[in-house]
Amino acid sequence: MECDHGCGWCRGRSQHPHPWGGTFGDRGRSGPDWGDCHPAHREKLPEIFAATSNLNGNGELTGVHWIEESGFLEEPILWTNTHSIGAVHEAAIQWRQKNKFHSGGLAYDFAALPVVGETWDGRLSDIHGFHVRKSHVMQALENATSGPVDEGNVGGGTGMVCFRFKGGIGSASRVLESGFIVGGLVQANFGLREDFRIRGIPVGRKIPDLLPEMHGILPTSEGNSILVVIATDAPLLPFQLKRLAKRIPLGIQRTGGMGYNSSGDLFLVFSTAAIEPPDSQGVSRLAMMDNDAIDPFFQAVVQVTEEAIINALVAAETMSGINGNKVYALPHDRLKQVLAQ
Repeated sequence: MECDHGCGWCRGRSQHPHPWGGTFGDRGRSGPDWGDCHPAHREKLPEIFAATSNLNGNGELTGVHWIEESGFLEEPILWTNTHSIGAVHEAAIQWRQKNKFHSGGLAYDFAALPVVGETWDGRLSDIHGFHVRKSHVMQALENATSGPVDEGNVGGGTGMVCFRFKGGIGSASRVLESGFIVGGLVQANFGLREDFRIRGIPVGRKIPDLLPEMHGILPTSEGNSILVVIATDAPLLPFQLKRLAKRIPLGIQRTGGMGYNSSGDLFLVFSTAAIEPPDSQGVSRLAMMDNDAIDPFFQAVVQVTEEAIINALVAAETMSGINGNKVYALPHDRLKQVLAQ
């Protein structure tokens, strides 16, 4: 089967079904550096099982200490650029307060630990200008809808660079034989050109030109970071979700990612399976997958991560940014020729 963008590299992909019963943020193709997803119904923010992991830790994903401690995800997930973490974090709390997504009878009787991730977009963006505002975050959260996910130069991925081509947002999914779904979203901003591979083919070495044109900034070659969120509707407990998270680097490596020193490779995995409320004794009764049945989920995580990264690349478009800097898109025609050899 061909991928959504006609490049003919994909192996039997699904048509992007997603397991989150909630929403993805509205990501205008020329929008500012924000984007969000939240596995939530509009009237409440439920607790769902989650886990985190990382490959190289030169980055930030807030709220992970409580996720690791409790095993629950209780907040929307928002992605932005490195220097907008604070603005997005504050706005997320204000959104929760505005919509009364909290327990307790008083407006101030709650605490929130927003989940905000970042990658560095200073090659194309005026990252020191602090252009991401509260209104942008509110717009992302209020306009979040279900359905297909925009990819490429959108949301938090607007200014990102991947393997020295234009990067950004990518998504992919798999429907397992059991009927459960594994879906993934990436913000791809990493990689050396010479490391870039598809199906084991050294695409980056066969397309060595079209390098970024940088002015007023060091032409660093490593890229900086990738954020990955994996979701499933299977009843997996936090320790099982942690096991899925540890497989994400295998998908990154299949495209040529190495977790270099400057990279923040940060991962979050959650399950949308319903958790029954506790009884009068505080006991919740749970369903869980048998560990002997988990291998197809491992395989799906690796494939979804790899595919989402490549989808980000083939969806992205050439972009010019601050100081006349320019980053070229992966050329589809030449990619087809390389893969056909």
